[in-house]
This record gives sequence, C-alpha cells and structure tokens, in this order.
Amino acid sequence: MFSHVIVGTNDLEKSKRFYDALLGTLGIGPGVADKNRYFYRSRTGLFGITTPINGQPATIGNGGTIGFLMDSTEQADKFHAAGVANGGTTCEDPPGWRGGPSGMYLAYLRDPDGNKICALFRPKA
Repeated sequence: MFSHVIVGTNDLEKSKRFYDALLGTLGIGPGVADKNRYFYRSRTGLFGITTPINGQPATIGNGGTIGFLMDSTEQADKFHAAGVANGGTTCEDPPGWRGGPSGMYLAYLRDPDGNKICALFRPKA
C-alpha cells in the first residue's frame, strides 16, 4: 500500500545516527544523502528523514505511529534497544505481547525528534 514514509527532523545528523542504528538491526544500510535528506531503501519501500523544505521547525504528529515489521521478538527487542541506545526514548508499555494468545509483539519508542516508532512482530497463524 505504501511506497514511502518520510519524517521531519530538526537535527539531521543526530536523526541519521538514530535511524542508521535502528534500521541496521533490519539489515538496512546507512542512510544515503540527498541534499537535506537521507533515504533508507529496502525491497519493500523507502524510509526518509529530512529537514522541512519550508524552513519551519519539524514537529511530530500527535497520534501518529510508524510501524516496522519484524521477523521475530528478538529482532524487535534489538530494534528497540538500538533506538534507545542512539537517542530514542521508550514509550507506551515495555516491549511485549499484546492482545492475548493470538496477539502481536510490540516495542514502542520515540525518535530524537519525538516521532513514535513501533517494532511489530505478528506470529504466523
């Protein structure tokens, strides 16, 4: 459904360090520079960070979450830990199972600019 997701940042290099570490846990290489942006490509889409083109400060969307699909609970935990170790902050409940026996494993954090990120692992039925 989605071709790309781009979030704004007020500190491009700090954000790059955060996302290089976070997305590195998914096997995605460091961000590739393009003017005032960095892009991360995978076989399923593109994720980008940018300073706002209009010159105004980047702000977070209240209520928004960007979810990244995980292959395992271990990968979700590594993703979350890498984010916290590189300037992110944990939010919501601690990483863990939600929704009972057929639920999903979720690990939430905020990036250095406050954007809400979620690692999601859903076991195969």
